[in-house]
Amino acid sequence: MPGTLNAHPEMEGASDCRLEAANAETPAAEQPPAGAGEAGEARNAEPQGEPLLPGGAGTAQTDVPPGEGLGHHEAMENGEQGVCEPDGPFSASPEHASPVTVTSYSTLLELRNSEREKETSQNAVLSENVTSSTATGSIIDDNKTLMWSMATFCETIQSEKLHLDLGHFPRKAVQQDYCMPDVIPVRVQTDSDTFQDVAVKIERPTFRKPFLGGFKNRITGVEFHNAGSQTIPKKRPEKGTTLFCRETQTVFQKNKRQQTANPTSTQMTKVGLYVSNVTDKLITPGKYLTAEEYHKRRLEAVIVLQKYFRRWHARNLVQKLKAEKRLRLAWEAQEELRKKKEKEDKVRREHERRLNPKTKEDFELLYHALESWRQEEIERINGTLTGAERKAALCGLLEQEAHLIASIGRHKLNADEENQQKAVLHFLSKCAQPKRWKAYDGKTTEMDTPYTLRARELLEIYRSVSMNDIPQDERIDVLLTLRCTVKEHACELTKEIVELIDREVDLMSRKVKECNLEGLRKRICTLFLQYIKKPEFNPEVAKILKVPPDPLKLYKNVNFCRSCENYLPSTEFPVPANSRTIGRCHLCCKLDNEARRRESFLKYRLILENLRRSEAGYQDDTEIVFLVQLQDLQYMIENIWGCQSALSACSDLCDLVMVRWDKQQEWSPWNTILLTKDEADAHLKLCNLQEAYEAAFIHRIKQKHIRAKKYFAQIPAMTSFLPRSDKRANAS
Repeated sequence: MPGTLNAHPEMEGASDCRLEAANAETPAAEQPPAGAGEAGEARNAEPQGEPLLPGGAGTAQTDVPPGEGLGHHEAMENGEQGVCEPDGPFSASPEHASPVTVTSYSTLLELRNSEREKETSQNAVLSENVTSSTATGSIIDDNKTLMWSMATFCETIQSEKLHLDLGHFPRKAVQQDYCMPDVIPVRVQTDSDTFQDVAVKIERPTFRKPFLGGFKNRITGVEFHNAGSQTIPKKRPEKGTTLFCRETQTVFQKNKRQQTANPTSTQMTKVGLYVSNVTDKLITPGKYLTAEEYHKRRLEAVIVLQKYFRRWHARNLVQKLKAEKRLRLAWEAQEELRKKKEKEDKVRREHERRLNPKTKEDFELLYHALESWRQEEIERINGTLTGAERKAALCGLLEQEAHLIASIGRHKLNADEENQQKAVLHFLSKCAQPKRWKAYDGKTTEMDTPYTLRARELLEIYRSVSMNDIPQDERIDVLLTLRCTVKEHACELTKEIVELIDREVDLMSRKVKECNLEGLRKRICTLFLQYIKKPEFNPEVAKILKVPPDPLKLYKNVNFCRSCENYLPSTEFPVPANSRTIGRCHLCCKLDNEARRRESFLKYRLILENLRRSEAGYQDDTEIVFLVQLQDLQYMIENIWGCQSALSACSDLCDLVMVRWDKQQEWSPWNTILLTKDEADAHLKLCNLQEAYEAAFIHRIKQKHIRAKKYFAQIPAMTSFLPRSDKRANAS
């Protein structure tokens, strides 16, 4: 480490003088790290690769006795940063000299005692090859000491030693400022006798290196800085996901005895010395507290804290329970209102359906209500009347029943006519719809083709022709438009339509009543509908009309109905799961129900539809649920489950649904349970049925499953005849 110490070695022990070393001014990063024990070696080290001083002169430092460097080093604080300047050649100029300030703290009379003068003169004599120090620009003789400089009390002595014996005292290297270039050439050996020059780019640090601490020699004043290096880390490739890291630090505790490094002392008043007692405090001992009393007090304090904490925790818990109770009561009230409203809506819909029946289910409800009324009347008559009065009452009841059946029949005819008209309009509207497809951005695109435009034109004409109660002029315009449309194609059908149009126009010109023209107008509508359904006149209808099946293929799937004595396709016959022969067709079963039993299958039909819809959502190719017919489901609900929920015994069929008992298995009559809608939602969320239900309840459900499996024993054999999906075919 470059630095100059310009004091005599024997002057280090003097208690009346202080030595200060001026260090070389170099960056902290270039200071080589050195331990405290290497301070003596660092002073005599010679940097390699740097030029020496010109000439034969060199600057030498005073040798430090071995072992003193380790004991005279001081650890530098983080805030201190020393600077060092390279040693310069011998010169009288102040800027090149390495000053050593010798500050005198005592009088010159004390320094000039004979004993110290003798030691100093003996140790200060230089060899013949060493030039002595200079004082105020003059050379001092070799046999003279610093005492001969005759310096006064307030003067400063600056001295340097110059060694001329280069053999024993090698020259000191001059440390110059060096700037690393941006690119340096490096020769790399690629083979035993081949070398290659590689240009290495130097990366400049973007930040100032931190001060890492160091050591300072208290004798020489030389500072040694700790140095460190940092290589730019390699960037990790981005994975596209945000990563979070969290640094943790674990505390390691260690018990170690340690003696304080700063001893202290006290001073008391004595003879010849006065110490002020103004700031003194008088301390008196208090009541002695035993360990048992201390722990008792701490226990009482802990109990107080626990009481307040438990009170706070209990208050929060009670408030939470109150809030949950309030929410629960509000939810129950809301659910009660919802159920009440749904029940009222259901009753209103049933009343409306009985007053204005339009579908087959509506007429089933009417016949079921009629049968219920008839059974009640018979029970009343049998319980209150006897003999001839009873027979007369039964005859009157029969007449009322016949009258009601006739009324239901009239409603049925009107409903069939309305339904037929709606079906025709729906059929024509489907033909007139434009082509639709969904684009890549999710938007729907519509396009009209000449065929859809033609179908839309025919639909508008049909609606106009079918309208009643319109003025005569408008009716004539509609008939003329229809005539121009059908005259585009010459055939027997169009000729007949034209003749009927001319006949209606002629009758309207003769002021014939409209009630007498209803048959003619219906005939025109029927013939025009036949015209629309022909693909030659309406090409778009060809995609919607049902293609008649091949008669040769019907021979294989035709069955004979013994009730109506007709040969019908197999799709017209209901096939229960336990049937062994083909029974009556659907129409015969319907007539038999209306005439005898008059049962309503609407509730069972809704349960079956909900079951099939829910099973389709599993997407596991379930098959048995589509084999079960309406009669099978009715048998299961009435005979096996007793028309009530397995949990709550609710008997309202409108609120009951069938779900899987084990949701991991396919639905079947031996893997199902009848529950309400709310109970079914909670049941499907269960993961372990053995833990959720009691053993007695599970045993009761298993018994019902055994009964169902015995009754529907033919279902597993029937599933083998169903067409399998591609998924199941690949699995097998």
